[in-house]
Amino acid sequence: MRVLVIGAGALGGYYGACLVRAGADVTFLVRSARAEQLRRDGLRVTSPHGDFAVQPKIVLANELKEPFDVVLVGVKAYSLDDAMSQFAPAVGASTMILPILNGLKHIDALTARFGAGHVLGGLANVSAGLDADGRVVQFMANQTIVFGETKGALSERVLALEKLLRVPGIDVRASDTIMQDMWEKFVQLSTLAGITCLMRASIGDILTVPNGEASIFRLFAEHCAVATASGFEPRAPFIEFDRKLFTTQNSPLKASMLRDIERGSVTEAEHILGDMANRGRALGIETPMLDIARAHVAAYEVGRRRAAS
Repeated sequence: MRVLVIGAGALGGYYGACLVRAGADVTFLVRSARAEQLRRDGLRVTSPHGDFAVQPKIVLANELKEPFDVVLVGVKAYSLDDAMSQFAPAVGASTMILPILNGLKHIDALTARFGAGHVLGGLANVSAGLDADGRVVQFMANQTIVFGETKGALSERVLALEKLLRVPGIDVRASDTIMQDMWEKFVQLSTLAGITCLMRASIGDILTVPNGEASIFRLFAEHCAVATASGFEPRAPFIEFDRKLFTTQNSPLKASMLRDIERGSVTEAEHILGDMANRGRALGIETPMLDIARAHVAAYEVGRRRAAS
């Protein structure tokens, strides 16, 4: 399969580099500044599993003329509209679009643009970012991709894609319950982003303060209620995993949204916290903790835009 990776940031850069290292036919759709950097330095990955670098094939949007078998979309949610316009020429009659964005709103956007038959559900569990030199830095050892047909069942194309993605550096799983998986990831991410941004602190630090743990699980309960009302009640193994995740003493874990705030960047707050709050409101679920966290990051965004202007 020919794979087009949209961008060479934290997600696309990490998973795409692992595929290139394994010999897959991968091209990266990037902007001109990133293309120049990649031509000069290669695509470099710093990882707990060992550092490596590859020389990627790259293409600019105005050079994209033919369809690919797979389009791997790992951009930030606020960049999706522009990305869809750029990679549209790569979507042919049998192209699979595998988004590994945060949240759920992007599924509707991709489906509206390209049709449900092209769009898979997917999620990534990897803690990574770009450093000042353009290197992809994997902060923790997790590196999972889960994906599947949004209507369930393990299709032939999903199983073929699972085989392609099973390379060193990627823990891959095809799922026949991908929307349930995505909802659980949405609950986890919204809780992590909401609490670490609200407190401007890691999970480990939050656990050391009065009512810190209680605040985490108040927010978690609100998100679980929204998921349940939406028809995707979180499963017991997920609840147990997240309870351990959010009670690990000295944990350095913080949301990428908080890292965006710390460096003064735009966030995905409305695509994650805002979308969760809106879904809860539409279903009559009260989310007071979530509403405060959403307002907190929204106020940051107002200040950031004012400073930028």
